[in-house]
Amino acid sequence: MDIVTGRSRIATKYGIVAASQPLAARAGVQALERGGHAVDAAIAANAVMGLVEPHMNGIGGDLFAIVYESKTDQLHGLNSGGWSPRRLTPDLLRSRGIDEMPDGGIHTVTIPGAVAGWSALHARFGRLPVSELLAPAIFYAEDGFPVSDVIARAWDGLSGKLALDDQAAATYLPNGRAPQSGEIFRNLSLARSLRLIASDGPGAFYGGPIGDAILATSARLGGVHEADDFREFQPEWVEPVSTTYRDWTIYELPPNTQGIAALIMLNLMEQFPLSQYGFHSAAALHVMIESKKLAYADMLRYVGDPRFGELDETTLLSKAQAERRARLIDPTRAAHGVEPSVFEGLTNSTGHDTIYLSAIDRDGNIVSLIQSIYQGFGSGIVAEGTGFALHNRGALFTLQKGHPNELAPRKRPLHTIIPGFMRKDDVRIGFGIMGGFNQAQAHAQFVANIADYGLDIQQALEAGRFTKATFDGLDVSVEALVPDSVRLELAAMGHDVTVVPPRTPTFGYGQAVMSDGRGVHFGASEPRHDGAAIPEAPALSSVSQNHEEHEEPRRRLRT
Repeated sequence: MDIVTGRSRIATKYGIVAASQPLAARAGVQALERGGHAVDAAIAANAVMGLVEPHMNGIGGDLFAIVYESKTDQLHGLNSGGWSPRRLTPDLLRSRGIDEMPDGGIHTVTIPGAVAGWSALHARFGRLPVSELLAPAIFYAEDGFPVSDVIARAWDGLSGKLALDDQAAATYLPNGRAPQSGEIFRNLSLARSLRLIASDGPGAFYGGPIGDAILATSARLGGVHEADDFREFQPEWVEPVSTTYRDWTIYELPPNTQGIAALIMLNLMEQFPLSQYGFHSAAALHVMIESKKLAYADMLRYVGDPRFGELDETTLLSKAQAERRARLIDPTRAAHGVEPSVFEGLTNSTGHDTIYLSAIDRDGNIVSLIQSIYQGFGSGIVAEGTGFALHNRGALFTLQKGHPNELAPRKRPLHTIIPGFMRKDDVRIGFGIMGGFNQAQAHAQFVANIADYGLDIQQALEAGRFTKATFDGLDVSVEALVPDSVRLELAAMGHDVTVVPPRTPTFGYGQAVMSDGRGVHFGASEPRHDGAAIPEAPALSSVSQNHEEHEEPRRRLRT
């Protein structure tokens, strides 16, 4: 199917890095051009992203990744989501007059997992020294960089939040305001933090001067973080969970992430002939929206940190279960609510404060990586001298007794951020679309665009999307890229449709890379953001050598 897109997919025989800011993508490509693995590229790009898009991500947040190893044709999942402090309990919060998890503040700061995630990824797959991978981010932090358009607008909109914390304001509001588009921004404190990590490894963050600064800030603000909470944290290598959709296999990370909701949603959608309904048809979008409601109801009911309870993933992902649940979908009418219903204490949120990037190297290794500080500038807290915001991921806990996602010491909250991966025959695709609880429903739409409608990865990212920010009710946001007539049909089915203009953060921002199995690699970055998919260039020395080899026979012929 042909659809009009704002840009073409990138194609090369070499590597590609796709990120929502070109300076970050280029830093990843530099790692590839020095012989780095896709993991090296992802770390380098992520380090720059934490500087150039600081309201979305940074070393004060968590990290999740799926790594495809081309030599073995194996997938490896990494969960580097941090846990809550040992002393943080529901009873402690209630003793302080807190009856629901707050949206921000020190009690929402779980141990940041990003730096530990870099270390785990690098130890297993990295080829280049960490100091080389962090060098571009350090350079831009010290030398400065021009803030890009979409990021500048979002940064300015969060000025009020930053002003509430002296260190946040000093770091991110130079001259008392957010930097404007094209204005040079420097972050010397972040450069110092990255230099410490480059020289001393993750210990600088989880036991050294960076960790000490965070602990001092926590104590000052009434937090209960302790040195052991940092020192004893370790990421976890996990087996991705999967389902089949049409003739593709789709992979997500297991709970405590919402990835299982994308797979449940796809299982439900598979019960209906979406390709026959037609691309962007009301019938197809209705099925997707109703499938989202059912999938998220199950996710909210059952998903928490699996170390604190048992989750029957097999039953939730079974095709028989999907067939039974799909019977609840009325093909002509939207459901106001589905069971299980929303649980008290969990905030409805689309959230836009995450970055997703993907990388493929010349050997076909793929990294699908997502990294976040959750809401805009996270908790709004910056520890003195560190240069980065601490996330507020703990806001996603609930205080409801007995719930799988109830706050407990050393527990990881239900996590919104999810990297995706899909494969069919020899094709391999690393993909992701960020945006809080938008993510699982956006993943399912991306997969359907490819599997049901035959779109390429660029078209699949650019195609108009819907998102339902809440877990109940008839409300749904539909992008203006979906035809007016279709939106009217959805309204006639009972959906409370809000039309959202193109190129907004409402539907998240995505990237993708792909190997066709025959030596050609593709990359895509959607135009809703500032991003780009940038290809690796061959080494000029090898080009020169090849030129000489081809010229020698010509010289002999001429003489």
